Amino acid sequence: MKFGNIFIGKRLFVGCGKPEALGKGETEIRGSGYVEGPLQIGQDTDYSEVEATLMIGAEFNSDSETHPDKAIKAKGNVEIIGDTDQTGNMEISGDMTIGGTMKSNYATWSGSIVATSKLFDIKHPTKDGHRLAHGCLEGPEHAVYTRGRVCNGKNVIDLPDYWDGLIDYETLTVQLTSIGSHQNVIVKRISPMERKVYLQAQGGMPVDAFYHIMAQRKDIDDLVVEYEGNSVEDSPNG
Repeated sequence: MKFGNIFIGKRLFVGCGKPEALGKGETEIRGSGYVEGPLQIGQDTDYSEVEATLMIGAEFNSDSETHPDKAIKAKGNVEIIGDTDQTGNMEISGDMTIGGTMKSNYATWSGSIVATSKLFDIKHPTKDGHRLAHGCLEGPEHAVYTRGRVCNGKNVIDLPDYWDGLIDYETLTVQLTSIGSHQNVIVKRISPMERKVYLQAQGGMPVDAFYHIMAQRKDIDDLVVEYEGNSVEDSPNG
């Protein structure tokens, strides 16, 4: 049976349900509707079996010359009670607040991650039935480090090539720990052009030492350590 346009002045009911939320008698809501379900909307071939009360597929109306690329678009607030399964990407242009735990195999951020504490928590590498947790070292700057051992006979530490565009050489600091004997090792000079740290030991002897070098990043704004505000929302750090 086919109909032309159908206009319903009051309410539409499909099925045997009696939805109390839509009112009764004088309290009934004009223009409301109820479908007992399941209900499928969109292309008829998108579902081969009943998977939900409401199943929405791609629009494929043969009367339309163009078809929207979205199956659902909502203007206004949306509330979902229950678990949500999603396959595909999600773009969020506003803030996201998570009251529980966020689990992810891999996550990337183009801005800053702000937290009361930062740590890793993994299966214990040597004790069955245990976990291993470590906290991140904190400091009043955005810094990077490199470390290792210098014993090349040249008394020189080669810095990473990419540090040229990453760090401010004026902030570079070097810590040295002599190995085997007291060598009175000092930093003779730092050469940003060569990306090298030249060392000197007592009596010109070859250097054998561990090194730990740190420097502040220059590719991002300096960290504002103290600022006026009542919450992290007031932070000037992007």
